[in-house]
Amino acid sequence: MKYKKPVVLGILFFLPVIFLLFLYPSKHNYNALDIVRENVLDLSNFTSNDDELVMLKDNITVLGFLGEKPMSKATTALNLKELVYDKFMGFKRFQVVIVLPHEAKDELLALEKELYKYEKLKYWKFVFGSKDEISKLYNSLKFSTVLDANLATDDIFIIDKELNQRGRIDDRTEPQVAKNFPIYGMSTYNCIEVAELKNKMSEDMRILFTEYRQKRKGDFNSTTRRADDLKGNEEN
Repeated sequence: MKYKKPVVLGILFFLPVIFLLFLYPSKHNYNALDIVRENVLDLSNFTSNDDELVMLKDNITVLGFLGEKPMSKATTALNLKELVYDKFMGFKRFQVVIVLPHEAKDELLALEKELYKYEKLKYWKFVFGSKDEISKLYNSLKFSTVLDANLATDDIFIIDKELNQRGRIDDRTEPQVAKNFPIYGMSTYNCIEVAELKNKMSEDMRILFTEYRQKRKGDFNSTTRRADDLKGNEEN
């Protein structure tokens, strides 16, 4: 009986450790975040509100479009800040880029007051372009909803360092896969859907950061799937 307590304590200590080892992803089985669209246009024809050169290339970008009346999308912007920006700011090469038409500059000042209440957001950039350039940029993406009349949307996009749009080619749940549901993907993340940002987008961002971290260490050994590898997915 005198050995019973140490044995029980040992089991209780090592079981969680063993469980975590089983869960830890092997570099050989690592699944990268899917590329859903290649050759996203960069921001060469856009200007920033502080004259800083802002580019998508060589950055991990969360890209959004708040349109001519950005204050009407204040909830979108605040959710993006609190649930995405605050979580990932400071990660290597991370940035949030919000695209606006030139006509939005005056109203943007009111939105900035809301966003910058406590501190200026170092990794959050606003860029301005013509309506034509904004449409061209948006059309280079894979999207589920079109821009509204003000060139705005509640959807945001993940763009990697190589100008690929990332997301999920197959977003089915395990029960849906088991029941042979038709494949559907996720190419955008809706800022009004809090659970979508907190769960799916947070998970996808962490996967992408892990991919680049492993690439830097030389540990990455996976081929990312392309959207056109799976039949039946509709183009936007």
